[in-house]
Amino acid sequence: MSTTIAGIRIPDSALARAATEYIRDVETDLLYHHSRRVFLFGALSGERKQLAYNPELLYIGAMFHDLGLMEGQRSDNDRFEVDGANAAKAFMQPYGLSDDDIEQVWLSIALHTTPGIPQYLRPTVALVTAGVEMDVLGMDYAAFPAAQREAVVHAHPRGENFKECIICAFADGLRHRPQTTFGNVKTDVLKDKDVSFKPMNFVEVIRRSPWAE
Repeated sequence: MSTTIAGIRIPDSALARAATEYIRDVETDLLYHHSRRVFLFGALSGERKQLAYNPELLYIGAMFHDLGLMEGQRSDNDRFEVDGANAAKAFMQPYGLSDDDIEQVWLSIALHTTPGIPQYLRPTVALVTAGVEMDVLGMDYAAFPAAQREAVVHAHPRGENFKECIICAFADGLRHRPQTTFGNVKTDVLKDKDVSFKPMNFVEVIRRSPWAE
């Protein structure tokens, strides 16, 4: 039986059910509930903006978007966003989706921490980021009626001290590969959690390049 939360139906395809089971097994409660809220807020944003989005693709993007933070799912050299995107791509391939559908999901995950770009791309890409920005940053908070917010959080609670807990989850998934935060918002996470962290500086990279001038 399908589930509807805040007027949004949770996708119930074979792929969606398998993804739910998989993410529930490998992610923490914190990240699982966050990912479900990302789908719901992304879908609600799509409804409000009258975007023609594919709920199944949006769901997979939302569910896998933080997978690359988890031990056993994260690499040493790639951005965590790319780890999650690659995992989603591999997970989707046996289900016969088109290359275009898989690419949309890949991009929705890979770009979800790159402000200023996703909103100009396909709805799947734009709405995963919109869901993340609402749940983590509170962006467009007032555009979601209180009843919608309450229904989403009732179904998937934020839990005690979500703000600090999600920051810690980010830091835990990135400490071993700080170089991958260069040029993205996760630099701020490591600066906050590790006083010894010295982020790369883009200007210094230019000045230290092998070019003479």
